[in-house]
Amino acid sequence: MAAEESPLAEMSFMTVAEVAEVMRVSKMTVYRLVHSGELPAVRVGRSFRVPAKAVHEYLRDSYHGTA
Repeated sequence: MAAEESPLAEMSFMTVAEVAEVMRVSKMTVYRLVHSGELPAVRVGRSFRVPAKAVHEYLRDSYHGTA
């Protein structure tokens, strides 16, 4: 396990609906990000769970400040 990875017990996961709410986008947009590989996710049955840390990293890396 890499040093920056959290133990599985310490990870928190979000549903697609929760991610969409946080990002203020549609659920379809979240599904597109997951399927394109831009946002990592774990498949649980027929649904996806996205690590909360991955959502925060995606938003941080996508942030464009104004000058």
